[in-house]
Amino acid sequence: MSFAAGAPVVHEFPYLTVLVFIPAAGALALAATVRANRAVVEIVGMVTSLATLSFAVTIAVLLHRVGGYQFVSDHVWAQSLGISWFVGVDGISVFLVLLAAVLFPIALAGARARENPRAFVAWMLLLESACIGTFVSLDLIMFFLFFELTLVPAYFLISGWGYTRRAYAAVKFFIYTFLGSAFLLVGILVLAFLHQSQTGVLTFSLPALEHTHLSGPTGVLLFLAFTAAFAVKAPLFPFHTWSPDAYAEAPTAGSMILSGVLAKLGTYGIIRFDLNLFPQASRTLAPLLLTLAVIGILYGAIVACAQRDLKRLVAYSSLAQIGFIALGTFAFTTEGLAGGVLLMVNHGLITAALFVLIGWIADRRGTWQVGGLRGLQSPAPVLAAAFTVAMLASIGLPGLNGFVSEFLVLSGTFLTHRWWAVAATVGVILAAIYLLWAYQQAFHGKPDEDNAKTRDLRLTERLVVAPLLVLIVLLGVYPKPVLDRITPAVNQLIERVDSVTHTQPPAPGAPPPVAKAQP
Repeated sequence: MSFAAGAPVVHEFPYLTVLVFIPAAGALALAATVRANRAVVEIVGMVTSLATLSFAVTIAVLLHRVGGYQFVSDHVWAQSLGISWFVGVDGISVFLVLLAAVLFPIALAGARARENPRAFVAWMLLLESACIGTFVSLDLIMFFLFFELTLVPAYFLISGWGYTRRAYAAVKFFIYTFLGSAFLLVGILVLAFLHQSQTGVLTFSLPALEHTHLSGPTGVLLFLAFTAAFAVKAPLFPFHTWSPDAYAEAPTAGSMILSGVLAKLGTYGIIRFDLNLFPQASRTLAPLLLTLAVIGILYGAIVACAQRDLKRLVAYSSLAQIGFIALGTFAFTTEGLAGGVLLMVNHGLITAALFVLIGWIADRRGTWQVGGLRGLQSPAPVLAAAFTVAMLASIGLPGLNGFVSEFLVLSGTFLTHRWWAVAATVGVILAAIYLLWAYQQAFHGKPDEDNAKTRDLRLTERLVVAPLLVLIVLLGVYPKPVLDRITPAVNQLIERVDSVTHTQPPAPGAPPPVAKAQP
């Protein structure tokens, strides 16, 4: 088998297969249990998610600092249809797998369901399995199946344990993402059949399909079909309208996972599939995607400034952050793309921390509306301190993880598309405005009688949020181990795009390069 991204590193033990099936097995075990008390259910969920985390950490530690897919397992599933159980990771995907493995146990511990915990934990574990399966799939049909499977548990989590308008938000989320995925399925089938017509082999293997010859218009149309699904899932402006409702109405655990993990399925899909399969179309349409990214950054920041609902504020802030990820991706520089990948991880940690803290505020005060909160810093100083760290990381304060990734994105984009980078910096300024304003309204001032009774974080809650805060600081102070593993995979991807599009890598201070037409 030929691997365009480098020779695969194969391990005898099927790490990734086990990683995908651990949470699925936990979900199945809970679904098959007729009677189980809350304690047993939560223990099963926590043990399963921690076992998944241990495997993910092992994989990240064993990952070689080279490009190419590692921990590869390739088993024929349906030979006549060209479908295989084909999984592998590289420096781009391994940290997204690790992100999912970190956030799920924190969500289970920090945002427990009040009703029907058995179904809640089972859906959460199934969602974890589907997310990890999506990140490790190198067969496009497998990827599509896992990509679609995430809709089912996410829908039931929103509709079953969400807030007042949960039914509306769940249906809107499902319809938007399901319709977007229809374009993805059509694009996958067309690409596979084109490859079969050229080689005589029907396959959905990503490394094999990278060698499919595509004319200019065909490549552009397939790129748009794939990107339609990824842009909705991310969400990227203007395909974002489902996200504020879903983030606000989902239960706390659902909001954490929707923003922290599910959104990354879309941005990861763009990097893994659009850039690998359609490099010429990616270059051709880069100005369009960069423009949408900048509009999303500015629009998300401006709308966030007008929010009085903390969850919606974080939702629109997330839209701006997704814009930064897209900006780094389509800058086609090592710095920009590495920054985009790192921002996917950092954004997941930050939004998970913000949503769990907002959820705890709502549990204590019965609201997350800014108008009902005031002076919380006085009765709950630890809660205020934790919120401050997450908020400043989202702003991009140096020393915290948000700064490193945003700096790489903006510096990488400036090398090739400087005016887009300049416009995007306005979003950084606006982020400081709306986040500091929200913090000031909720935590500063003299609390009234009700707010003065707000309970500070319990020991268990402090233990839940501590890993997120530690990672936020650690990745801000010392991101080198992560970047050392991301960079080789990013370099190979950028080299492939430059090679196919006949573009010279940019030099510092040089004018933006112009891609030559493909013969």
